[in-house]
Amino acid sequence: MANYRYDHAHIISPDPEAAAKFYVDMFKATIKNKGIAPDGTAMVAVDLSGANIFFKGRAEKPKVAAPPAGSTYGLEHLAVVTDDLDAAVAELTAKGAKFIQGITNYRPGIRISFVAGPDDTLIELLERKPVQ
Repeated sequence: MANYRYDHAHIISPDPEAAAKFYVDMFKATIKNKGIAPDGTAMVAVDLSGANIFFKGRAEKPKVAAPPAGSTYGLEHLAVVTDDLDAAVAELTAKGAKFIQGITNYRPGIRISFVAGPDDTLIELLERKPVQ
């Protein structure tokens, strides 16, 4: 039987460098590689604490605007875990992040908040604590 594990996500962006920089500035990600994708567009590979995110342009520009994040089927958001949600929200707010949803007690041991990412993406900040 085959084994599986997560490897990466691709995010299409009109400005891959700026999108990657957002993750570097906000979440202390590191740029692993910058290059050109097989379709000739810019591509930037980012490492976010061991998770790979690849930001890439489009060879052909979209003919219609994208719908608002979270309003269609498919990927709704990326989640970034933190050990201190209050500190993370304060730090990101000081860096200019725009929050879509403040801190919410989702269920015992789980607190969440949503921040607007580049290119109308949603990023969930997630804190998991043992339930006592």
